Amino acid sequence: MDFLAKIFRNVLPFFIYKYLYIIWPEQKRLREEEERTRPERERALAEHNRIHALTSRNAELKDRHRGERCFILCNGPSVRRQNIRPLKDELVMSVSSGYLHPDYTEIAPAYHCVPQITYGMMTRSDVIAWFREMHDRLGAATLILSQTEEALIREENLFAGRDVRYVHLSGRFSDYPPEQIPDLTTSIPAVQSVPVLGLMIAAYMGAKPLYLLGTDHDHFRSGEYKYFYEPTVLRGKDMSTDEHGKLRSGWHDELSGLAALWSQYRSIRQIATSNGIEIFNATHGGELDEFSRVELDSLFPIRRG
Repeated sequence: MDFLAKIFRNVLPFFIYKYLYIIWPEQKRLREEEERTRPERERALAEHNRIHALTSRNAELKDRHRGERCFILCNGPSVRRQNIRPLKDELVMSVSSGYLHPDYTEIAPAYHCVPQITYGMMTRSDVIAWFREMHDRLGAATLILSQTEEALIREENLFAGRDVRYVHLSGRFSDYPPEQIPDLTTSIPAVQSVPVLGLMIAAYMGAKPLYLLGTDHDHFRSGEYKYFYEPTVLRGKDMSTDEHGKLRSGWHDELSGLAALWSQYRSIRQIATSNGIEIFNATHGGELDEFSRVELDSLFPIRRG
C-alpha cells in the first residue's frame, strides 16, 4: 500500500501540470477560435442554404425532355450563313444575347441560358439594362442563370412573371465524377464558354441527340471575336475584345483559355458518351473539332406531298 501511495503522489502533479499547462490552454484556444470563426461559418452555412434553396428547384427539369433532340443556338458569326427558321418546331436553347437574331420570335426557344457574369467593364447598371432588354425579347422562354445574379434580380425586381432557374457553377470538371451528368440541383463545373453550360443543361433534361450551332471558336485564326449580331446595350463592354471585336489580350492568355475550353468540351463529350448521348456540331465552319460534324440542312429533309 505504501508503494501505491508513493506512485499516486508522484503521478498526481503530472496530471495537474498537464491539465493546467496543456489541456486547459488548448481547450481555451479552441473555444476562442470557434468564437472567432463563428460569424464566417454562419455566413457560409446561410449561403449554402440559399444556394440549395435555389438549385433544388431544378429537380423539376430532370429528364423533362427525355429522348427529344435539342439544338443549342449560340452566337458565332456563322449563324448568319444558316437558315435557322426550321428550328421553330424543335427544342431550342438560346444563349446570352441570342435573342437579337431576326428570326428569334419565330423560333421561340423554350430555354435561354447565361453563364456567370464577370463585372468590371460591365457594371451593375449595364447588367440591369441587359436583363431588361432580355426580358422584353425572350418570349415565354425559361431563363437559366448563375446563382450569383439572384440577388440583383430580386433587388431590382427583374424578369417578373418569368420562370427563372439558377445553377451553381463551381470548380472544374476534374472535381466531379467523370462519367456522371452534372446534377443541376447541386454544384456543376464552372464554364469557359456558355455552350458548355447549354450542353450540361440539355443532358440533365434528358435530351438527345444534342446539336451545337454558332460555336465558331475561330478567333485564334481571324484575330477577331464577333457575333452574328451587333451589340446593343452591351456595346464596348466585353473585357476580351474592343467594340470592333479585336482581342484585347495577348495570345498567351487567349491560347490558355482555348486549351481550358477544349478540355471542357472533351469532358462533356466523355460524359455524353458514357450516358448514350450523341453531340453533333452543326455550326457552319468554325474550329470546334471535339464533336462529329453534321450539316444543319440535312436534319430537315424536304417533305414531299
